[in-house]
Amino acid sequence: VSVADGVVQYGIMPVNTSKSTLSGDLNDMQTATNNGNVTENFNIKGQDASGGGCTWTLAASSGNNQYVHQFCNDTDLDCSSPPTNYTALTTSYQTLDTGIAQSGTVNFQLRITVPTETSCYTQQSVDVTIQAVQ
Repeated sequence: VSVADGVVQYGIMPVNTSKSTLSGDLNDMQTATNNGNVTENFNIKGQDASGGGCTWTLAASSGNNQYVHQFCNDTDLDCSSPPTNYTALTTSYQTLDTGIAQSGTVNFQLRITVPTETSCYTQQSVDVTIQAVQ
């Protein structure tokens, strides 16, 4: 699997705010492509955010030093009105889409909500991993 463009830069965000990859916000939809020679299922997971000597915990709701990162399969669903059709990422794999044929693609949107309070004001890494399985 490959992801284009594979980079989302949310920029500087005040506490308790959200940004998405939608065209009205960052305009940075991501596309996962099946580069294999068999039909694949795509999974997705997030991570606890790290950087600057502190950590934000990935959670289902934002709080003190915890953030929310969500995904929406824009190929199969209407992702234009977050949080409708968005699923909170976890640190374990979840299904992004199934039955992607050779050279098939899945477009997806991401949305982040930063902590309501934080002791960390340095750049955080909020990587998302896409996995392909047969």
